[in-house]
Amino acid sequence: MERFVEYLGNHPWLTGATFLLVVIIIAYEIRVRQSKIGALSPQEAIRLMNQGALVLDLRGKEEFAAGHLAGARQMPSDQILNAAESLKKYKEKPVLVYCGTGPVGAAAVRQLIEQGFTKAFHLRGGVAAWRAEGLPLTKG
Repeated sequence: MERFVEYLGNHPWLTGATFLLVVIIIAYEIRVRQSKIGALSPQEAIRLMNQGALVLDLRGKEEFAAGHLAGARQMPSDQILNAAESLKKYKEKPVLVYCGTGPVGAAAVRQLIEQGFTKAFHLRGGVAAWRAEGLPLTKG
């Protein structure tokens, strides 16, 4: 152990670089785990929908009309900031949000959690992932 302490003292740059690398790795792992909070695959989303989850489509009206998940309600992404008022009866129920490719849905989940929604999830990959798995979309 004494030799290890001596080594650290004799190589301050190497010690500092190693410490910095460890901090970066830890920060990266924390960020990855936080970004996956509430992310569901299309198959997991189907299970949640079968349990009666509220499904919110954050895309525009034209995209929604061109094809959306069955039972979804269209809600512009900017209205998520006020979702606590308009969706207060769903605060304790599962809520699934999705967008075209996923990032807007992930941001919306963070907003919903900040507003007190306890079971907010987003479709990982959005409608693109849904289509990639060959799952049907409802039109109209």
